[in-house]
Amino acid sequence: MARARIDDGLGRTAVSAYLADESGATRDTRALAVRYTLQLLAEKAEGNTVEVRVPPFGATQCIAGPRHTRGTPPNVVETDVATWLSLATGTLAWSDGIASGRIHASGARADLAAELPLIP
Repeated sequence: MARARIDDGLGRTAVSAYLADESGATRDTRALAVRYTLQLLAEKAEGNTVEVRVPPFGATQCIAGPRHTRGTPPNVVETDVATWLSLATGTLAWSDGIASGRIHASGARADLAAELPLIP
């Protein structure tokens, strides 16, 4: 069953609220901002080759190519909430996130540099 699409106005408001006060953002605001930006990624880079995980709020599959269907995906990107939203908004470059260890990426296709930022 597909998840309902998050309205752009609501999603952008959540991202803006998070960026305005990261430490004071409510759990609901963080969750909505993460889910909205994962939705944008899935729409921008349609496919099922890479699984992007931002625990505890969401995950999506993206990037065209071979579809993964069972077990642990061969191409996985995982970050924490702050790192993901920094990547999605362009305040953290992919290369810097990898170099600092804030992004855990495995698999030959687990590189989202060309897809980010999602909200410049």
